[in-house]
Amino acid sequence: MPQAGPAAEPVPRVLIADDQELVRTGFRLILTARGIDVVGEAADGAEAVAAARALRPDVVLMDIRMPGMDGLEAARRVLAQDPHCRVIMLTTFDLDHYVYAALAAGASGFLLKDVTSDHLTAAVRLVGTGDALLAPSITRRLVERFAAGGADRGAGGGPRPGVGGPAVHRDLAALTPREHEVLTLMGGGLSNAELAAVLTLSEATVKTHVARIFAKLSLRDRAQAVVLAYETGLVSPGDSFPRTGG
Repeated sequence: MPQAGPAAEPVPRVLIADDQELVRTGFRLILTARGIDVVGEAADGAEAVAAARALRPDVVLMDIRMPGMDGLEAARRVLAQDPHCRVIMLTTFDLDHYVYAALAAGASGFLLKDVTSDHLTAAVRLVGTGDALLAPSITRRLVERFAAGGADRGAGGGPRPGVGGPAVHRDLAALTPREHEVLTLMGGGLSNAELAAVLTLSEATVKTHVARIFAKLSLRDRAQAVVLAYETGLVSPGDSFPRTGG
């Protein structure tokens, strides 16, 4: 008898929330053409929260700037009502000040609206597996800019909407010394492979430490872990970290 091949990856169910109909239509066409199930659309934050509650998508593509309830508040509510959902924030600017607050609130990453079709599809499939969309180094760059020194000030000197105090609060006392070390290095932008090299551990052991950190601190993914490392003072902008070649 022929052996069964590997099980096919589950197809993520996606909700698209954006106040621009052309953006929603374009993303829907791209994703459905790649075999991804777009289960619904929403034109503002309130619609997105209601649609997410009714449709239970695996992934929400959420525009940050929408009328009425913005994408940041909508993301908080979606994640509060369904912790298993993953939210990708959509923005026009790669260092939009809302992105930092969104990551702290539990979003798994962000995409620019001019993203390529391949990148959009890959991102949706990636976060649909539970992984963070952002590379640790990119997340660190965002956090460094907005977590310290001016995260609460806009370009004109006024407060930035949606960015107040720290959004992630966790007690690090639950961590072992090794887990504390791993979290610090994650905050420094090191990947699992780099962590393994620096700590002289196998990648499997590193993954175990990372999973335990997430469980103990109720973290959704690596992006939120990096935010936490900064907000607790474990890592500060300008800190240097050992890195490996390759």
